[in-house]
Amino acid sequence: MNYTLNTEKEFDLIAIGRACIDLNANEYNCPMEETMSFTKYVGGSPANIAIGSAKLGLNVGFIGKLADDQHGRFIEQYMREAGVDTTNIVIDQEGHKTGLAFTEIKSPEECSILMYRDNVADLYLAPSEVSEEYIQKSKILLVSGTALSKSPSREAVLKAVNLAKKHDVKVVFELDYRPYSWNSAEESAVYYSLVAEQSDIVIGTRDEYDVMENNKKSTNKQTTSYLFKHSANLVVIKHGVEGSYAYAKSGEVFSAQAYKTQVLKTFGAGDSYASAFLYALVNGLSIENALKFGSASASIVVSKHSSSEAMPAAEEIEQLIAERA
Repeated sequence: MNYTLNTEKEFDLIAIGRACIDLNANEYNCPMEETMSFTKYVGGSPANIAIGSAKLGLNVGFIGKLADDQHGRFIEQYMREAGVDTTNIVIDQEGHKTGLAFTEIKSPEECSILMYRDNVADLYLAPSEVSEEYIQKSKILLVSGTALSKSPSREAVLKAVNLAKKHDVKVVFELDYRPYSWNSAEESAVYYSLVAEQSDIVIGTRDEYDVMENNKKSTNKQTTSYLFKHSANLVVIKHGVEGSYAYAKSGEVFSAQAYKTQVLKTFGAGDSYASAFLYALVNGLSIENALKFGSASASIVVSKHSSSEAMPAAEEIEQLIAERA
């Protein structure tokens, strides 16, 4: 099975939502209390996916709001130089700051993120700042869950989704659940469900789908039967080291293994997975091959220090798949 997209659109993918700063610990096997130096990268799930997709050669745009400060300028310049169209990034004029994420790498299995997300610029993207003309130029609109956690960003994303549906743009929802962004599990479930029901493709971990359904005991079958009653044609569910599965509305099920690697840290895996999976779909590869691309890309990124900077080229992904075939 292949996934068909409107080939006449200018952009392959436009992402909307969070762009922030990652400060990744330079000391490994070390708690944050004792970590003395960090390296700065662009971060935020939709920004990482946009950068990863652009590095793979897709024509990518981004809609978001950046702080009018040094961090905001760094993010815009980095994304632009990575090949992302930044003409629809809005600069905040109300003094909101750039979100920060400090990472801790105690061990490959024990990584954590300390987030500063209060009054951050990306959550102040307003519906009036989302351009219909821009969205209708894309094959895919990529939405991630964090942007739904506060108003007015929430309404801006809902507007973008409505515009995408109006103009034959596929909506891809990367669940990207960050508990510290939300007031309650119930609130998350309401907005996650609202967007998932309007999405053509949904991508997330098994745990993230549990959040969406507000049900810790949900199964893949329950999740897919719920989503297939709505707009979804494809549901991708990741099970970590056990690999990932894609369920098609037609009843077909596809799977891919997780590629073993020397894991340095766990963050960045989901973003690299999504960018490579979507790259494969845009290029007309089968869903099975798209899953392999996603898994291989995630395997490469968890072995490196950064997320955005480590996003691989298509040749690296293809080489890893060929070596493990």
